Amino acid sequence: MTQTVFLCVLSGLMGILEKRKYQRLLTMVTDYNEEDSKTQQGISPDKPMEEVFKKFGVDQNTQDFTGHAVALYRDDNYIKEPCGVAIKRIKLYCDSLQRYGKSPYLYPMYGLGELPQGFARLSAIYGGTYMLNKPFEGLAMEGGQVVGVKSDGETAKCKCVIASPDYFPDKVRKIGKVARCICIMKHPILNTHDSASCQVIIPQNQVGRNSGNNCIVYVTMTTYICT
Repeated sequence: MTQTVFLCVLSGLMGILEKRKYQRLLTMVTDYNEEDSKTQQGISPDKPMEEVFKKFGVDQNTQDFTGHAVALYRDDNYIKEPCGVAIKRIKLYCDSLQRYGKSPYLYPMYGLGELPQGFARLSAIYGGTYMLNKPFEGLAMEGGQVVGVKSDGETAKCKCVIASPDYFPDKVRKIGKVARCICIMKHPILNTHDSASCQVIIPQNQVGRNSGNNCIVYVTMTTYICT
């Protein structure tokens, strides 16, 4: 993904004619405003996304790239849904790319474990209460709504609970599975210009799957998650 619509002509992912079509699509997305019909080029937010692709004439590969690698949809259901949300996602990607440089993503130094640590530090600053080394004895419910967490005969009051579904198996239903693996490599991923980090997304329809994309996150010692 290029940093600006004007650099998309340098990409090797598309042919010359397809680059022109895609550049027009990105220009429309960049200028799009749901409150201003003059910026919409006849595309109202309630039109399905497939009509947007059809209007600009982009091919299936470009649609897959845009929907899955840029808008980060996990399946193709978005094609039939109103385009307003998809356009916001694409615009967010483009804006982030222009703000942060080579990548639209921010990855925490020392790994994803820094996210809960950052939350814990902010929680302490704003008066959060910590209960360490305490057993979980269930949820306190009132009128079908959770109002607290029980522990050692006491109840910590709350408005919502964020936790692993393992704590309340009777209140969740398994609807799918995620297969994960960790690979230790001795070389960068091919055709990524020896990038220190990248994300590879393989759309579901390109590998014969009915749901979910194949996502590969490649990180190196530059993020201090390994040595």
